[in-house]
Amino acid sequence: MDENRGDEANRGGRIRGTAGGAASVPLSVLDLVTVGAGRTASQALRTSVDIARLTERRGFHRFWVAEHHSMPGVASSSPAVILAHLAAHTERIRLGSGGVMLPNHAPLVIAEQFGTLEAMAPGRVDLGLGRAPGTDGATAAALRRTDRLNEGADDFPQQLAELTRFLDDDFPDGHPYARIHAVPGPVQATSPGGVQSPARPPVWLLGSSGFSARLAGVLGLPFAFAHHFSARNTVPALDLYRESFTPSAVLDAPYALIGVSALAAETEREARRQVLTGALSMVRLRTGRPGLVPTPEEAEAYDFSPMEREFVDSWLADVVHGTPDEVRGGLDALTKRTGADELMITANAHGGEARLRSYELIADAYGLPDLG
Repeated sequence: MDENRGDEANRGGRIRGTAGGAASVPLSVLDLVTVGAGRTASQALRTSVDIARLTERRGFHRFWVAEHHSMPGVASSSPAVILAHLAAHTERIRLGSGGVMLPNHAPLVIAEQFGTLEAMAPGRVDLGLGRAPGTDGATAAALRRTDRLNEGADDFPQQLAELTRFLDDDFPDGHPYARIHAVPGPVQATSPGGVQSPARPPVWLLGSSGFSARLAGVLGLPFAFAHHFSARNTVPALDLYRESFTPSAVLDAPYALIGVSALAAETEREARRQVLTGALSMVRLRTGRPGLVPTPEEAEAYDFSPMEREFVDSWLADVVHGTPDEVRGGLDALTKRTGADELMITANAHGGEARLRSYELIADAYGLPDLG
């Protein structure tokens, strides 16, 4: 996978971030475009724009959205469409997918979509890829037009290689796709009169287990681990990534970020009240009842069964929440324990107001500058 195209992405220039304020690592955001009860998808998307603009102003490094399907409370089924909208409303913050589920799509389609995004927001786009479907098996079968779902996951390395070839426009002579070009893309720079930049989005691998961790290491790619829903696997996966790492044209050393659920509020009680809405959403999702994110009042009044209460307690144990100082302390402890190079925060709550306020409070806790 030749990524040495002479652009600033090489050797980590468009991958590694810079920590701001008192933070020991760069802080970024994963937004799920959550839809709360009584809210519309349009309102959720406007909130995502508001969060992107706020976190850009406060110096967060990147803003990613994730592919999910058939979940009423998550309006992020089309990351490329959402990222195009965000690109029109931001100027500096990096934008990307966390991630696009590669087995759901033809590699050429992804290369075209993210080549278009790169043309819209030059030098600001990340392409994070996952191998899970981002949904249940029946929905995955509808997306992929096949019921052989394991085949897509097993073929992930080959699909990744094909996508990278399309992004770099470097299929070897004689390959069936050698005359096919992802446009916008590098081919425009080599056409007569072409002035298109050959730069393309850096590829990240995402995971919640060891498979993508090892593959990212072997290929010398940056790695993003979903600590927010697979906390027990975080340290083993990061260790495997670092042990497997081979320097590449992209990176000369490992670079790993972790996604972490975190929410700050003025009081510990209010933070707990807000994160309980996300916990109830997960209870319903895990029991086959996905829906809109409940209000804090609904979550507080819900009669959890003993088994559900046990799940909620376990879930919330991995959500960093409380006052701004408590959240900063929890994030710092997590960074130290995992050795993560970057933290990607996701704030799951019913209303956009609580999420916006949380990012502002976290920025204040770390003394991030207001860039205006």
